[in-house]
Amino acid sequence: MTASTAKIGDIELCYEEFGNPADPSVLLIMGIGAQMVFWRPEFCQQLADQGYRVIRFDNRDCGLSTKLDGVRAGGGSLLPSMAKFLAGVKITGTAYTLVDMAGDAAGLLDHLGIEQAHIVGASMGGMIAQVFAAEHPERTATVTIIMSSNNQPFLPPPGPRQLMALLKPPPVGATREQVIANSVQVGRIIGSPKFRQSESKSYLHAAEYYDRSYYPKGFSRQFAAIMGTGSLVPFDNRITAPALVLHGRADKLMRPSGARAIARAIPGARLALIDGMGHDLPEPLWSRIITKLTETFARSEPAEDESESEAAGR
Repeated sequence: MTASTAKIGDIELCYEEFGNPADPSVLLIMGIGAQMVFWRPEFCQQLADQGYRVIRFDNRDCGLSTKLDGVRAGGGSLLPSMAKFLAGVKITGTAYTLVDMAGDAAGLLDHLGIEQAHIVGASMGGMIAQVFAAEHPERTATVTIIMSSNNQPFLPPPGPRQLMALLKPPPVGATREQVIANSVQVGRIIGSPKFRQSESKSYLHAAEYYDRSYYPKGFSRQFAAIMGTGSLVPFDNRITAPALVLHGRADKLMRPSGARAIARAIPGARLALIDGMGHDLPEPLWSRIITKLTETFARSEPAEDESESEAAGR
């Protein structure tokens, strides 16, 4: 496994692959400010071992992909813009939107010569996945949306403590140790209360993320992209691929109400809620998550026996 780069217009995306290139493809899309390594390599390999070609990549403005240095996020002041956004007002003037980011993902598939893939997105990546499945139905074998929302107006807002932990970065000029300590603290605040990672492993992962690429400015532009796209309900209504909405019952950053809204809006979507899971992908749940993923992937196969499938939760 080695990192490669795909040139997509003016954007270069850093990506990595796991598994056999001849197997069905799975494209993993990560969330806001989160590098592709948040899809842990062991998770990717376990999924690949089920018979899939697994691709993870850094979104624009994150990790080792193109960073739009000097480009204003747009959309105005954060808190007033967010209040309007939660009320259903699409913010204008942002540097780019989730539609552009879904286009990046489609361009990566083009670069790899992949006609169709299972699209899996987490958090903001789940929003990108919704847009991708609507805009590129012929490229979408199935779509799985994990710990996300469709930004439908007047959904319950994020928990204040969880939101502020995410939005308040370390001070300008913070040391490496201060940034790492903040990342560990954020992970504990938004993560799964029943599946806490050890302090030592949390520190090692946070150090890995910092040393690979620390770029807080990209977070602002990605957050603006979410607000600049607005409600994803019109995209959801157009999705025709088999869809799974997977969410933690203990997620206070992206509340389960967002998952229910997605499942209502996508025709035929199935909803799976997991007890004790917060806004992360804890290792003790990997087997369960991968089972849910592969069950969903099988729904794209004509021989699937729908009578044995899990009914949608609403």
